[in-house]
Amino acid sequence: MILIGQYDSPYVRRVGIALTLYGFTFEHRPWSTFGDGDKIAPFNPLRRVPTLILDTGDIILESAYALDWLDEQVRAADIIEPLIAASGPDRQKALYYIALSSGFSDKAIALFYEQVLHKETSPVWLERCQTQIGAVLDVLENIRAEAKSRWLLGSTMTHADIILACSLRHAREAHPTIDFAAWPALSFHSAQCEQLDVFKTISQPFIGPPSQD
Repeated sequence: MILIGQYDSPYVRRVGIALTLYGFTFEHRPWSTFGDGDKIAPFNPLRRVPTLILDTGDIILESAYALDWLDEQVRAADIIEPLIAASGPDRQKALYYIALSSGFSDKAIALFYEQVLHKETSPVWLERCQTQIGAVLDVLENIRAEAKSRWLLGSTMTHADIILACSLRHAREAHPTIDFAAWPALSFHSAQCEQLDVFKTISQPFIGPPSQD
């Protein structure tokens, strides 16, 4: 398999971490959507990442669908436990947590692009993004603080834990002015994940697009 995209993207990183934890062999092509768009286009006309190319030549777009395919392969092989429940309340909770974390990344990325790519920024849009980011971090903080075990859904790490950690790392580096000390449970979660070997291996400092100044 081939995973296209840089690991400073929380979406690419979460797929790379899942691939590694599941034991899949894959080639990583750290192509940038800005600098390497022409390379990505033959595989993904949207020029977005992650793009996952299977050994069959089939292509999967978007991190959620790539992980769904990986989970399906692992569940069928019945060798290791998938990183999300197949059904039931734990799956619904995980999907809810994942939606919050990925939505948080969406807003953090939108805020970054507004600040970096536009010479004249929209105060209304900036305020909206900042409000949404603060609100979702408050909700995620409560969820993490109320967890009764090491991970969000018990003693085993899931996709929900991975995307939360990846989103926090990205936002912390993309927005150094945000004081994450205001969310101690989230800071703890980020720290414990980043100490794991797989997070150290599947890692890249945030680069972002080139300035338009």
